[in-house]
Amino acid sequence: MKNQLITNQSEFEKLCNQIREEGIVAFDTEFVSEYSYRPDLCLLQFACGGHSVAVDPQKVEDLSSWWDIMRDDSTTVVVHGGQAEIRFCIAATGKLPEKLIDIQLAEGIRSPSYPMGYSSLIDRVLGIKAEGKETRTDWRRRPLSENQIFYALEDVDHVLDVWNIQKNSLEELGRLDWATDEFKRLGEDVYEEFYRDPWVRLSGIHRLKGKRLSIAVEISKWRQDLADSTNRPIRKILRDDLIIEIANRHPKTAKDFESSREFSRNDYRRLIPDLLKVVKQGAEKPLDELPKFLGKRNIDKKKDEFVLGQLLGLALSNRCAEMNISKQIVGTSSDLREFVQWHIEGRNAKENGESTPSMAKGWRALVCGNILGDLLDGRISLRVADPGSSHPLAFEEFDNQ
Repeated sequence: MKNQLITNQSEFEKLCNQIREEGIVAFDTEFVSEYSYRPDLCLLQFACGGHSVAVDPQKVEDLSSWWDIMRDDSTTVVVHGGQAEIRFCIAATGKLPEKLIDIQLAEGIRSPSYPMGYSSLIDRVLGIKAEGKETRTDWRRRPLSENQIFYALEDVDHVLDVWNIQKNSLEELGRLDWATDEFKRLGEDVYEEFYRDPWVRLSGIHRLKGKRLSIAVEISKWRQDLADSTNRPIRKILRDDLIIEIANRHPKTAKDFESSREFSRNDYRRLIPDLLKVVKQGAEKPLDELPKFLGKRNIDKKKDEFVLGQLLGLALSNRCAEMNISKQIVGTSSDLREFVQWHIEGRNAKENGESTPSMAKGWRALVCGNILGDLLDGRISLRVADPGSSHPLAFEEFDNQ
């Protein structure tokens, strides 16, 4: 099956049976997303048992056997930067992959390098130079050339070899469980984003209150429903900034809309009758039915917390360099400020309905959370120990005697 393109259902089913027998497979996809609401899946690539093969979803219409494999607990699926592959699985089944490994994440757990592109990763781990990439290919067009198939398969050819080396390294470092936790977290983050209410992603929504917020929420829902039903890119329907503008202006008539130069365009003018209904619906909704903002707390209000977050950022950078792990995976600036606020306000945040921040639990607490907490409490200090080192700072306990 070397460098083969599968275009019929029976061969695809044979492939799925082989994957089940092997118990582990490398997986990648080629897709086009800029022209539609739902990404257009154009090619699936697999590598297992020493062979690589591509599947044409324009010819093989029933991919359910593969999605069943991806969400069962008997086959390990190995990807590189697998957010898109996870989304395709959720869209097809409503569920997350059960045993997914991401070699991009794994590299960041055992080194400071994250995110690392596939070509750079296989060069670092295996010493193999990738041939190239069909970066300008329109994967929707047929027939696919031999070069297109070759380059697509190269994206899975070395994945399992990379993972074997990473797995051994992570076991030696005692970090395999850390990596497993991150693979699970990746899936959960993608799942949450996939089903997130459309208004949550609206730029500028957090600045609105009352009826303005209600109007923006209703327009966001309407826009997503229209994009879904017509399979058009969501921002091709109506831009984010225009939703915020409509919510602030609260237009009540077509003339109110037309006073904005944007709505002199034919494509937007056609939306006015529907938008008037949606605006009215949002304005009339009881305020107690407004959505509650979930997710991370507001962590940017207090200047002292912002400054402390910056200080801890230096400490975190030093700690991650010392442990040879990616700071970007351990915690972002936003994560640090959230940790500061949670720590200052007290660890009994459950009384306020707030959960423990990520940096204060699991393996992150072992790496940095406990140290950063002690630093905030004044139990340890931070000083320059070796200016020439990649981690020049040192944590030292205070002598209380």
